[in-house]
Amino acid sequence: MFKRFIPFAHAQSIYEIDVEFFKRNNVKTLFMDLDNTLDSYRAKAPKDRTLELVKKLKDNGIVPVIISNNKPHRVCGYANALGIEFLASAHKPGHKRLSNEIAKRGLKNEDVMLVGDQLMTDVMAARGAKIRVVLTEKVVKEDQWTTHINRLADRPIRRYLRKRNRLIDWRNK
Repeated sequence: MFKRFIPFAHAQSIYEIDVEFFKRNNVKTLFMDLDNTLDSYRAKAPKDRTLELVKKLKDNGIVPVIISNNKPHRVCGYANALGIEFLASAHKPGHKRLSNEIAKRGLKNEDVMLVGDQLMTDVMAARGAKIRVVLTEKVVKEDQWTTHINRLADRPIRRYLRKRNRLIDWRNK
């Protein structure tokens, strides 16, 4: 039952992951969740650390793309400030829009990875689309009210996965 929640790897934050990890794993396109993975849901513009991350990814031949369940007007401004593409209203945990985006871009599943902070949306969508996913912790304490519901189910599943050593640190992959 919990197989659909097991990520490829785990990290405290997307910002701690060395770009070499993505290169070692042959990632050509990196889908990144926005709210509480890259920044607070209240942030209108990216912080310096996000700009640096995107630059490092691009400099290493990795295409960063924001994938978010949030509305286009929220995601568009943030992605445009980073100079990257995005997929808003992604309908995660459903994987259809993600799978379609992968196909539209002519990508192979093994060349794609997703990084996100939620088991109920990011991990399930990535697993459904048959791509690797890195689960992170949230970057800020606050959540949108809708996310609180997901977090209620998320916490015990994370405990279960930790107890069974299923949250493998990205450095060990």
